[in-house]
Amino acid sequence: MSDAQELKTRESETMEAEPSIPSDSIWDHICKLKTMLAVAYERKPIHYWILLVLSIIAMLVAFPASSILSRVYYDNGGQSKWIISWVAVAGWPLTALILLPTYLISKTFPTTLNIKLGLSYIILGFLSAVDNLMYAYAYAYLPASTASLVASSSLVFSALFGYFLVKNKVNASIINAIFVITVGLVIIALDSSSDRYANITDREYIMGFIWDVLGSALHGLIFALSELVFVKLLGRRSFIVVLEQQVMVSLFAFLFTTIGVIVSGGFQGMASEATTFKGGRSAYYLVLIWGAITFQLGVLGGTAVIFLASTVLAGVLNAVRTPITSIAAVILLHDPMSGFKILSLVITFWGFGSYIYGNSMGEKSS
Repeated sequence: MSDAQELKTRESETMEAEPSIPSDSIWDHICKLKTMLAVAYERKPIHYWILLVLSIIAMLVAFPASSILSRVYYDNGGQSKWIISWVAVAGWPLTALILLPTYLISKTFPTTLNIKLGLSYIILGFLSAVDNLMYAYAYAYLPASTASLVASSSLVFSALFGYFLVKNKVNASIINAIFVITVGLVIIALDSSSDRYANITDREYIMGFIWDVLGSALHGLIFALSELVFVKLLGRRSFIVVLEQQVMVSLFAFLFTTIGVIVSGGFQGMASEATTFKGGRSAYYLVLIWGAITFQLGVLGGTAVIFLASTVLAGVLNAVRTPITSIAAVILLHDPMSGFKILSLVITFWGFGSYIYGNSMGEKSS
């Protein structure tokens, strides 16, 4: 027997002697996950988990509720786009009330406001005011379920603007998410005939769709610019800094929107709208008040989740709240739900999953 043959014989005997390593079963993976969760739970105090759970609930309940209330306003006789955009920022004092005692508890002082930082807050506030107005037009002409699905395209624009402005990493999973969510958007556009309300013209529906896409694009730009402010001007990430930015941007957005409401005569029109609103004057003001509260609670919940956990978890919750809004709109507002819309919902959810996976891979590699 030659040396080569003898070597092959020894290798085969060694392979036969070594037992094969069985692959992990599903139960093993579940046990590992339980162990990881237990370790993570023990690392944080109980008040941390209470705050995180409350923040998650705020995102999953408040944001869909705000979207539903916007559509309720239009369904019951409301007409003003300026009023709905004003409601989106009218709750900004809630964030300020949380920020003020935070300074006392943490024994810190407000961040010094220089010219660059102040100008960035003014620009972001103006862009937020325009963004809210675009979404107000979208919800005026589109069903809430459709508007929420189209608005999910903001994830695409966030990824693109984040890549070009903040130099965020983009991998194959994120590119796949951009493509998949775009496909879902096209499916919704092609199925407009089964989705349009009877009192909405074809032109209004198309304009609502366009405003929704433009609002999503602007939302993605605002998200990237906000991150750029943190990187270039603030240089530190803390819950107080995030709250400060939210308060200042919302304040300037409130001021810009209030000017628009005054010029358009929106405040004078509120009195007449309240008298003709289905359900009466009290129902009218309750819709506006709860719209302001729920939107601000959703923003606060999202801010807390990003700080307490990660942007990936915030992305997961954003993915979950899209179908929650659509399903709630079908149940509460009797929105039409065609097969194409269901397909778009599934595809959009798939796109969110791909984006979240891509982001998590990026965080592990960094």
